[in-house]
Amino acid sequence: MSRQILPELRSEAGGSALFPSFQKEMNRLLEQFRTGFPMPETGAPSVFSTPMFPAIDLVETEESVEISAELPGVAEEDLDASITGDLLTLKGEKSADHEKSDNGYHLIERRYGSFRRQIPLGFAPDAGAVEAKFADGILKLRIAKPAAAKADFHKIDISKT
Repeated sequence: MSRQILPELRSEAGGSALFPSFQKEMNRLLEQFRTGFPMPETGAPSVFSTPMFPAIDLVETEESVEISAELPGVAEEDLDASITGDLLTLKGEKSADHEKSDNGYHLIERRYGSFRRQIPLGFAPDAGAVEAKFADGILKLRIAKPAAAKADFHKIDISKT
């Protein structure tokens, strides 16, 4: 009499019975790539449909907010930063062309796209309170807080229980 040690790899319906939820999730993911984002049945936004470019680092101190934005491939003249009220807007366009010809083929690649990212500051900065520097694909902004915003800063002490 033989004994079966491993689980049956096929169900009666002919599909995989070993990892049905994994297979279902992989099928959903592949369907998502085929039809676009987000999936109609869930309605949940996808990571790819959210405005996460450019990637930013944000540090808030008592005196200012400091923001670093990674903008690889974006030229300074294609970049725009503005503040309306308490909302910082970074927008721009990046484009790159690459052409190569060799024996028997000709390759042309073009990459382009625009972006727009808005970052709420929580305060409206005073005129002239923003310093901006752009070098090596990194935009650095230092936005000084107005006196009213500094007064709202309260350190909370956390005690061990």
